[in-house]
Amino acid sequence: MTKPAKRHVPGGRVTAKGTTPSGSRPGQSTRYTPPVPREVKTSPRWVPIIMFGLLGLGLVLIFLNYLEVLPGGMKNLYLGIGLGCICGGIITATQYR
Repeated sequence: MTKPAKRHVPGGRVTAKGTTPSGSRPGQSTRYTPPVPREVKTSPRWVPIIMFGLLGLGLVLIFLNYLEVLPGGMKNLYLGIGLGCICGGIITATQYR
């Protein structure tokens, strides 16, 4: 099967270089939302405190569980709580600006 021949427009450009066919540019869109200033994007002081607190508490719980220092010996419940705290710290870290 052969390829169709390319369409050739005789005479080259139809409009002058740098212009649009209608002669006018489209108007500005009213849908533009300006960026939020940096001063508005500040996090409250409690966000990094909660973030580091949850991350640290989770690490300490997991560490103490493996040392069997916590009451009841080594339990999966302590691991779950520790991992939950770490996940909470990571989720809180996404809110820090």
